[in-house]
Amino acid sequence: MMQTDHLRSSSLQTLVENRTTYCLESLELNLFETHASAAAVELRFDQPVLASMIRGRKIMHLRNEPGFAFLPGESILLPAGERMVIDFPDATERQPTKCLALAIDDGEVNQVVQFLNEQRPRTDGAEWSATDYNFHFTQQPAITQLLQRLVFLCAEDHPSKDLFVQMHLRELLIRVLQSESRQQLLRIPDGQRPADNPLAVVVNYVRNHLDEKLTVARLSRLACMSESAFYRAFRQELDCSPVEFINQERLKLAASLLLDPSRSIREVALRCGFNSVSYFTRQFGEHFGKSPGVYQSERTTPAGRPSTAGK
Repeated sequence: MMQTDHLRSSSLQTLVENRTTYCLESLELNLFETHASAAAVELRFDQPVLASMIRGRKIMHLRNEPGFAFLPGESILLPAGERMVIDFPDATERQPTKCLALAIDDGEVNQVVQFLNEQRPRTDGAEWSATDYNFHFTQQPAITQLLQRLVFLCAEDHPSKDLFVQMHLRELLIRVLQSESRQQLLRIPDGQRPADNPLAVVVNYVRNHLDEKLTVARLSRLACMSESAFYRAFRQELDCSPVEFINQERLKLAASLLLDPSRSIREVALRCGFNSVSYFTRQFGEHFGKSPGVYQSERTTPAGRPSTAGK
């Protein structure tokens, strides 16, 4: 069971005018609104914590890492006791910075890890494990929806609130661990991906052939699996379907190519495997919340910069 008030901070209380806390059996949910700019604010929790930006921007400084902008739509999973040093460069009384911090009971994390190892073993033979490092990632829509749902449930006055929260928390942990597994796989250099891991082989192939026609049938043959087994294994470990992964990788490549102002939207679309510019524009807008043209314009000015979170 969670103990109360896992937050330890040297100076945050003087800068946060509004902190809302919900303490339940399996988690402690904190909503922070910062109403004044500040620098080098230290913060840590006694439990594993999932931090997520809701509004505004802050600069995060973590161990052995350069500072990075932490933006809405991004989260970071931190082990217990991890020290954060935070800058709030933009916070004002009229435009406060808002973020969420979810301190999670260790027992819940361990139960989810045990469940995955027993019921959903990894295809590479490795075991699922609790995160022991700082995992910074861009939220998939399902994770965003789960966080929003948890905020609603924590605030709701319902006799079964703890049960509802526990169910959604476990789904959230599974999805975050799957996202972590996916990001670890994507970060392995192409030449170092193990040949005996069929999903690693497929990931390597997809990322090197984004401008070609890619189908589930073709990829399942490459993995030496039936289409149904391949689809099931892929979704289980990477938390998305093969087609969703292909589109996400194409859009990620497109975002990097658009940083070159000399490239046209049509050129980028074709280079990333989109035969229709209108379809590419629609998909890009749904994923990034803006058109390719606006994205390129914003990020090719001196003030623009791409996100550092994994996708």
